[in-house]
Amino acid sequence: MKHVISLIIILAIAATSSAQLWEGDMLGIEGDLHGMVGVTYDTQYVWRGFYVYGNKSAVHLLADLTLFQTGFGVSVAGHRANASGYENFERWDYTLYYQNGLFAGEPYATNYRIGYVYYNFPDNPPSSWDLQEMHLVLSWPNALPVKGLCPTYILVKMWPSTSHSFVESWWPDENVSGFAHIFMLDYGFTIPGILPENPEQLIKLHSELVFNDGISPMGANVDQDWSDVVFGVSTDFNLGYNLTLTPAVYHQITMEQDVRNINNGDKDVTWASLGLKYTF
Repeated sequence: MKHVISLIIILAIAATSSAQLWEGDMLGIEGDLHGMVGVTYDTQYVWRGFYVYGNKSAVHLLADLTLFQTGFGVSVAGHRANASGYENFERWDYTLYYQNGLFAGEPYATNYRIGYVYYNFPDNPPSSWDLQEMHLVLSWPNALPVKGLCPTYILVKMWPSTSHSFVESWWPDENVSGFAHIFMLDYGFTIPGILPENPEQLIKLHSELVFNDGISPMGANVDQDWSDVVFGVSTDFNLGYNLTLTPAVYHQITMEQDVRNINNGDKDVTWASLGLKYTF
């Protein structure tokens, strides 16, 4: 039932985008309502080091709404494998967040985001596999002397939704709750564009290193260790009409043995992604 509600939310946000934006003074808040709806295809769904649907491809739906320039926002994301046998692993993520910045224009300028996420597996008994998360994202766009090079740190705390959940009882002698520390480094540079709408093409290089404190999408316990490193490259094509097409390629090296065992023993994996989003 929850995934039906999620689809209704996504459709409602899309309908809002096609109508006239709400004016802030109607609600006593300055600014307009903005957001995006999108869909992404991954040749393999890899999330924080784990192969969520084995080596199968997946489709992701996303709707994100920023609330009248207050810094608050809400989003809904759905993840589903393009193969049978993974129906119980369909997941919907419900997120409430606040984002803002400090020290604008300074070398130590800091962008931050605080968020709460509820991970719902709707095809399983209520709350039996569900997880919750709090996260803190800190980014420093001016900290390094190279223009376009930006370090980011993410602190994640994840735990089961109930004390009697399936993920708690699966490994009764282990603590499936825990932290993750994600260190990212992104670099953007431009090249001549190939489309009239893109006189300059922004190429985005991405890397991330994950220290896992014992958490996984299904609650499987893993050792406290550096689990994986990811490298990627992506770009955006402006298609007009507020539509953006984003192709990307990623490569992961898995270092922690428990994570490798969960991932069918694979150490390395390369996958491609293609996303389409509409912003309003």
